[in-house]
Amino acid sequence: MSAATDTREPQLGWNARKRWITAPMPAPETVRELRERLLGPLDRWRDWPRLERTLYWAVPLATAIIAGILRFTDLARPHSLIFDETYYVKDAYSYLQSGYERNWGDNANEKFLVGDFSALQSTPEYVVHPPVGKWMIAFGMWLFGPSSSFGWRFSAALIGTLSVALTAWAAYKLFRSAVLAGTAGLLLAVDGHHITMSRIGILDIFLSFWLLAAFCALLKDRDDGRRRLAARLGALARVGGRDPGHARLPATALAAGPWLGVRWWRIAAGVCLGLAVGVKWSALAFVAAFGLLTVLWDASARRRAGIRAWLPAAVVRDAPLAAVSIVVVGGLVYLSTWTGWFLSSDGYFRHWADTHPDPLWSWVPGSLRSLAHYHLEAYAFHTGLSASHPYASSPWSWLVQGRPTSFYYVEPSDGCTVGHCSSAILSVGNPLIWWAATAALAVAVLVWAGRRDWRVGAALCGVAAGYLPWFMYPERTMFAFYEVSFEPFLILVLAYVIGHVLGRPSDPLWRRQAGVLGVGIYLVLVLVVSAYFMPIWTAQTIPYVEWRLHMWMPSWV
Repeated sequence: MSAATDTREPQLGWNARKRWITAPMPAPETVRELRERLLGPLDRWRDWPRLERTLYWAVPLATAIIAGILRFTDLARPHSLIFDETYYVKDAYSYLQSGYERNWGDNANEKFLVGDFSALQSTPEYVVHPPVGKWMIAFGMWLFGPSSSFGWRFSAALIGTLSVALTAWAAYKLFRSAVLAGTAGLLLAVDGHHITMSRIGILDIFLSFWLLAAFCALLKDRDDGRRRLAARLGALARVGGRDPGHARLPATALAAGPWLGVRWWRIAAGVCLGLAVGVKWSALAFVAAFGLLTVLWDASARRRAGIRAWLPAAVVRDAPLAAVSIVVVGGLVYLSTWTGWFLSSDGYFRHWADTHPDPLWSWVPGSLRSLAHYHLEAYAFHTGLSASHPYASSPWSWLVQGRPTSFYYVEPSDGCTVGHCSSAILSVGNPLIWWAATAALAVAVLVWAGRRDWRVGAALCGVAAGYLPWFMYPERTMFAFYEVSFEPFLILVLAYVIGHVLGRPSDPLWRRQAGVLGVGIYLVLVLVVSAYFMPIWTAQTIPYVEWRLHMWMPSWV
């Protein structure tokens, strides 16, 4: 089933969509009609056909296996602290030793690579990113040893692999199509940008994972909320016969609708978002976007149920608990990620409040005042960061891979069978994926504007939250690898458009055959291009002239 054939949410024209904004739907007459509206004929996974239930898990698993092979093979290469590993890997080791970051002395990298950790000092280090990503790096180092380059990249590879599975699962959940789920998972599995970010011990792949996990939890919550709404409205129905499905709904039940109770999947999303913010603060945009998105989904559900005051009811009955579940729970989770700093006696700024008394805020514990000051200092650093860097890039160029980040480049002699060789890690995405996704993004925006399809709207929400905020800081130094935070959502947008290319079962046979042929050729070309670029994504030693042939754009050098 293609993305264009899911009829659980009828696609309305523009005039009908204007009425959608201002008026509720006609009230359903029976409980069965209510459930059909909110959940469709097969509302629970166990009601699906056996093949579809199997593919629901088999497709994400298959794409994860492909992703794992590409991410774990020769993961230890190169045995070097590349790019920002020089910060985060050593910080992770500090966490294993003391629970917070400490400074390193001279020649720290050279000593670290040979297992000599004597350069770690006792003084605290000033850092500007929260602890979660570094704790996740530390987990791999704890498993495999701190001097193992496989160990300090293990968590990134594992999380990158799981991200592919979650993306395929989200695509299945959105589109009810094994073909589109497999396409989405495959595209992310073989994309060079995601591969390189999964093979290096820096923070951004962890940020991407927790944001994606929050999105998947909200997809589960959307279904759970609709089931609760149908069940609680159905409980108010008057049974007029032996079949409860034919019970009639009283008009009073459809005035504002019931309160839906504590939503555990929404709380799970709040936990994931708190952990995402605990990796990087750029996740805050997703907190706002996803919080608004989930309340709009509730409003839509109430409207489809025939509730007359559907929007006020969503604002009054759903939004407050949504704020608690996402913002408050997320905030508490974020605060807990600083436990190592709280427990320390000399973490950076740990006792700032002791030497800066403030009568106005004397009721706030000193540790929280000190942490607040730390955050203000870090925020000033982030917003004022304008240092020049050879691989800095503007967000305008990110989608077309205008200036990818070079994480690693050497000209080795070992293993070189010609006069001049290169070994590189360039975080350039597969051009066929990113260029097609950029075009699909434009198409999807137009489709959503005309049809208000919630599925593509959800994916676009993730892209907007991860991409648009960077345009607010034009003077700040930025890098193209930041886009990994929204790459899974961009892949979902591309999968949605591919679904329209494939066509509907009701389309003429020639139309569907042409769509399958076109998409098939595209996927084959994607695999060929990924195989071609794999050497410069994984630091393989290749002749210098071959490396130059991989530089398709002058800005990649």
